[in-house]
Amino acid sequence: MIDVKTLDEGDPMIFDVTVQDEVGTSRYKVTMAPATYRKLTGGKVSPARCVQAAFEYLLERESKDSILANFDITLISAYFPMFGSEFKNYL
Repeated sequence: MIDVKTLDEGDPMIFDVTVQDEVGTSRYKVTMAPATYRKLTGGKVSPARCVQAAFEYLLERESKDSILANFDITLISAYFPMFGSEFKNYL
């Protein structure tokens, strides 16, 4: 289960993300600039849904314990260069 709560709608937007699986629960703080949100989604889904989709993407590639506790969503592309082109499949 991935739960995303919006903490701040400013620039950057700030989200509290909780990922729970059979092993336990992990929490993350994620930031995302409004411009990044628009680039990734075209405004077609909520910012919280965008972050949830990013975690779906990440969790298909690594364990929840391997994900940084605090990061900006643009950092995903540094670890997974195909993120930008594959992300739309998760929305």
